[in-house]
Amino acid sequence: MTMIAEANRHTITALVEDKPGVLNRVASMFRRRGFNISSLAVGNSEIPNLSRMTFVVEGDSRTVEQVTKHLHKLIDVIKVSDISEDNAVARELALMRVQTTSQTRSDVMQIVDLFRAHVIDVSSESLIVEVVGDEEKVDALQNLLGPYGVLEVMRTGIVAMTRGMDSNSSGSGRRNGGRRNGGSSRRPTFTETGSV
Repeated sequence: MTMIAEANRHTITALVEDKPGVLNRVASMFRRRGFNISSLAVGNSEIPNLSRMTFVVEGDSRTVEQVTKHLHKLIDVIKVSDISEDNAVARELALMRVQTTSQTRSDVMQIVDLFRAHVIDVSSESLIVEVVGDEEKVDALQNLLGPYGVLEVMRTGIVAMTRGMDSNSSGSGRRNGGRRNGGSSRRPTFTETGSV
């Protein structure tokens, strides 16, 4: 079983409306409340006009409870789930520009191969490496490549999903009481399952 919870780190997923300003409203809520986001990833979901956000939040269980309650209050948020204790898969993608010379290039490429990472660009003085894995794998590769000269790193942040059919996907979340703005909703109503 792969657990993605660490001491004081919690993974929260949210299904949100895909429209301008939603990310800003969510980030503003975190800022106003003083919550610390370690990682934030956003992308389209399997449902048209809805996006899925994955947050890694630092804090105790009370902090996570407060985060989920405040997220539920935002009009654009459809569903929020704390999947920290769930059997889940979590991955991060990172690109690393590593300084190389003709003498060090083969050593760097061997390290990249050991991590099942890929060289996606080569120039006379550097390589760009793509690695996908959990946060520890990305950190370990970056640390091993450090002595060669890691010139630039871009990380996507963690994306996570529960394993099996017990998912946090469409049809499994309720929209904050079901209705807003005069009581009518043009989208289907979602029902809540699991712990939030």
